[in-house]
Amino acid sequence: MSNAIETRLAELGLELPDAPAPAANYVPFVQTGNMVHVSGQISMKDGALICGKLGADLDVEAGAAAAQTCALSLLAQARAACGGDLSRIKRVVKLVGFVNSTADFTDQPKVINGASDLMVAVLGDAGRHARSAVSAASLPLGVAVEIEGLFEVE
Repeated sequence: MSNAIETRLAELGLELPDAPAPAANYVPFVQTGNMVHVSGQISMKDGALICGKLGADLDVEAGAAAAQTCALSLLAQARAACGGDLSRIKRVVKLVGFVNSTADFTDQPKVINGASDLMVAVLGDAGRHARSAVSAASLPLGVAVEIEGLFEVE
């Protein structure tokens, strides 16, 4: 399955980044039993932060693209938790997405769809998950999106 996941990523023209190191006093993931809790991953592409406020600086499409980068980092952390073996990911259980947005912006779910759609595109039905998509007045370092995840692993 790991090869299937890597093949699917390549078919989509996507590559997992290296699992980002934590920026403060926390760990990037915690495994308890068969559940891997991945700390919030911020929007970043090619080492550069994706910053801005939805509804002011960024539109929904740009926000969804930022959320997709968070999803790739979530998968990278899950891969690290599984010792590099993506085939151990049984399913995505839940994503919690935070969107840096103006007070009148109401399309947080459309933004977080960037991550949800990627999980399903890469993992098929195993990528379908429970989810929350909420607004935040600001996020660390001014990033546009932050998403945490819960994965079931073998």
